[in-house]
Amino acid sequence: MAEVIHQVDKPADHPEPPRHKLGVLLLNLGTPEGTDYFSMRRYLKEFLSDRRVIDYNPIFWQLLLNTVILTTRPKKSGRAYHTIWNHDQNESPLKTITRDQAQQVHDILTERHGEDIVVDWAMRYGYPRTDDAIRDLQDKGCTRILLLALYPQYSAPTTATAYDHAFRTLMKLRWQPTIRTAPCYHDEPRYIDAVSESIREHLAQLDWTPEVLITSFHGLPKRYLLNGDPYHCQCAKTSRLIRERLGWSPDSVKLSFQSRFGPEEWLKPYTDELIEELAKQGVKRLAIAAPGFSADCLETLEELNVQGREAFEAAGGEHFTYIPCLNASDRGVRLIADLASRELSGWVAPAESAAAERALAMAG
Repeated sequence: MAEVIHQVDKPADHPEPPRHKLGVLLLNLGTPEGTDYFSMRRYLKEFLSDRRVIDYNPIFWQLLLNTVILTTRPKKSGRAYHTIWNHDQNESPLKTITRDQAQQVHDILTERHGEDIVVDWAMRYGYPRTDDAIRDLQDKGCTRILLLALYPQYSAPTTATAYDHAFRTLMKLRWQPTIRTAPCYHDEPRYIDAVSESIREHLAQLDWTPEVLITSFHGLPKRYLLNGDPYHCQCAKTSRLIRERLGWSPDSVKLSFQSRFGPEEWLKPYTDELIEELAKQGVKRLAIAAPGFSADCLETLEELNVQGREAFEAAGGEHFTYIPCLNASDRGVRLIADLASRELSGWVAPAESAAAERALAMAG
């Protein structure tokens, strides 16, 4: 006996359900909205209040943060941001680059998998907000969303907090979309190849050859490693794989960690100390890359390319070059698109099948 299906007429004012789509949300760290004191203070307060980032006793930390740090640090950070600010668009380079990455990744994914993919981007701190982006994707009909944190190496203060923040948004939704989270990609061959080729191309444009290449990663307190965070090991593996891909000797590529904050011991060696040490040892030609950053930002453009250069030359170095991040270069966005395509497996047809379906539709 055939199953009888009872259809219920929709009320006249019932909204038409949107066409089901897939969302890809690129997540990055964050940026202030301006370089003035109050913009910097708002950004730093949100960033430094995250328990994933600073896990000291919250009572002690909030007292120190609000009475000392947020009184002095916004002015200093604002001056540094001003030196690398994208004044044409009145925003930080990180925001400009991440927007460009999202737009280009969208073009690649729709070409591969069809028109029912929406790519957006958001910041863990500052704007655009992660919760706004998730709600917007849902409003556009995305019933399934891939969260892709743009951190090659996993750590609790980066990857984990980006996904934590997205999950907090889901807790507030009446109807949650299905969610996937992309894993880190510190040893993904396509990532290693992309970074290595960008280094090779940059150095080929110079009229000198570096004696040493520093691969500088953002630092973490050493106790994070001792408590089980895999970040240090993943950074070391990334650096080794890049060196092997370039075909350089172990002595010619140095791993280091930058951007330490506070009095406790962080992961070593420290980038600023290593730069000065190499110069004092007689190294005259130095190159620095930042493989842990998917986009150039304050820590690369100002801390490495400005402060690092000045420190190297002051200590006796002669030739210094900073190698830009992958940013929104063709190889950079194709890497992100490849990672997204892999994680969308099962939600989308393979690129070849999607292309064949589009060809058939056009022929029909």
